[in-house]
Amino acid sequence: MSTHGAAPAAPVGIAVPDGLAIRADGLYAEAGVAGAATPALAAAIDAVYRGGNLLQGLDYPAFLKAVFGHDPAPAGGVPAADGAVRIAAAIEAFDPARRALYRPLKIGAGRAEYYFEPVWLADPLDPDAPGTPTRLDPDEFVADLWVKGIRCGIEIDTVRAAIAANKADRIVVARRLEAQPGIDAHIVEVADDLHRNDAPRQLANGRLDLHRFQNRFPQIGPGVRLLRKVAATAGMHGVEMSGAPIPSAPGRDTDLGAYAGPGTNVEHGKDGEFLVSQQAGFLSVDGKSSRISVGAKIVSHDGVSAKTTGDLQLSGDYEEFGEVQEKRVIEGAGITVHGDVFGRLVSRGGAVLLHANLVGGAVHNRCGDIRVRGMASGAVLLAPEGAVLLERAENCIVAAARVHIAHAVNCEIIGDEVTVGQAEGSAVAGRRVDVACTAPRRQSEMLVCALQPDGRELDGLIAAVGERIAGFDVLVARHKAALERLGAEPAVRRYLLLASKVRKHEIGLNPEQARQFQKMGQDVAPALTAIGAASNAVKAAAAERQAGAAMLAGLEAQRRDAACIATVTVQQVQGDTQVRVLGFDPRAGHPWLVDPRDAKARLRGPQHGALLFSGAAGSVAWSSAPEAAVAPG
Repeated sequence: MSTHGAAPAAPVGIAVPDGLAIRADGLYAEAGVAGAATPALAAAIDAVYRGGNLLQGLDYPAFLKAVFGHDPAPAGGVPAADGAVRIAAAIEAFDPARRALYRPLKIGAGRAEYYFEPVWLADPLDPDAPGTPTRLDPDEFVADLWVKGIRCGIEIDTVRAAIAANKADRIVVARRLEAQPGIDAHIVEVADDLHRNDAPRQLANGRLDLHRFQNRFPQIGPGVRLLRKVAATAGMHGVEMSGAPIPSAPGRDTDLGAYAGPGTNVEHGKDGEFLVSQQAGFLSVDGKSSRISVGAKIVSHDGVSAKTTGDLQLSGDYEEFGEVQEKRVIEGAGITVHGDVFGRLVSRGGAVLLHANLVGGAVHNRCGDIRVRGMASGAVLLAPEGAVLLERAENCIVAAARVHIAHAVNCEIIGDEVTVGQAEGSAVAGRRVDVACTAPRRQSEMLVCALQPDGRELDGLIAAVGERIAGFDVLVARHKAALERLGAEPAVRRYLLLASKVRKHEIGLNPEQARQFQKMGQDVAPALTAIGAASNAVKAAAAERQAGAAMLAGLEAQRRDAACIATVTVQQVQGDTQVRVLGFDPRAGHPWLVDPRDAKARLRGPQHGALLFSGAAGSVAWSSAPEAAVAPG
């Protein structure tokens, strides 16, 4: 027998088996066996019940958990400090006369039924008398069912209700405790930005921009937890009414790594297993594999339209495998499109690559190149600091630092360096132009222009700015001389020296000295005012000189740029072609920085430059170098 502390003695004649302990507040299942579903505790309980005893004040849920390890609805049975679990108030003898009150059960199909009815306790002095009315007891009921083979699954609340009703009724009092299968491991989202938000974007003034979505392409920072794996559970074993265990099927595991795409990784922490972003970028989910990727480039297969994406304003690179529909706008860095483009692309500096056709749309790349592998038709292509490379262009406006077109038809083309394979009915202008073959096209004449600056006004402006800078130098020198003269006066010099020491707290003045110092300041006040005015004049003149120097540097850079030699080469003329000089003002910047709306008038309008060649056959090789001349073929 196990005891603990100041435990009361067990009732006379009742032995407490090992595994159970009587304590001051009740009967406990000891820590070594409680909740472990070990045969030792079941044997101890069996010894109590088969010994003609019962557990008075039984906590049946705690009893089930301690004896059979089954806890479908945790309730009661709070363990003690040493891990033992209280299951009853005490062990008492089961009166044989009361045991006779309990009927046999009907057992089958995993359940047991009992016929409840009013009962009378026989009078031992008068066995033939009706007896005294009494009621069944739940603790006795459990003890009787144990001996009859029902050890687990008693619906104790139902039993108590039937006893309290005290009427005849057949009721299910015990059921087999079915095994509960484990829950499969599954993945849950832990980041709020995993899903797109296709609601219209709200502007600062509260209105909605129906052309753009709130968050079509979610952007994620580094180290953000995206998904969490919820581990599989083992499930809960079942128990037959006899106490035999029913094994449960554990939940199936899953691999969180299957969701990890580029830019993500699986991390294991104290609080679980997570899919975490490894870098800042745009989040994308593969619709087929469900893999999540985070990268600097957005990859889309849905196309760009009013229904799929709306207009896009992105901070990184973008790759689209579908079409870009008419009137749709994509703004970003590098832009790659595999489908046809009918809308407008705006790049801040990456490469723009179109694998298919550009039809009626526009591409503007501020600091990079534009390349169209298909055909460009009725489009505008601008690359002020980059190159435009086209295979075939029809009815297009092209303006770029460098232009390379294999075949151009009815186009307006302007750039610094222009190379065209075959040009038909186009207007081509550049400082270095190389055309393999030219010909008119229907009603469109073929024009080739050599861009040549008019530097006379620029030279005059440079001279004027230089004179103005020299004037500011004289002004600065004059004001500095005035400052030196005023500062050299003895009274002013003494006051300034003393004021400097007072300001730096190098000396302290008593009240009398402070009054004298104040009088000195009043005496030299006019000179100090003149010194301040001269100092401000020096600063203003120096600022004006600095601005003039910056302007002069820009003008000289324009003159050097304008001094570049212009060349035109037409290898073969196959129809009426004109080659002439097209002048431009270098003060306005690069001549190819032209508004597309003005391109046709600029290149095809009235020209005042020298006519270098006009003919239907031959070739042209011209240079603006002094010793060069037109060399028609």
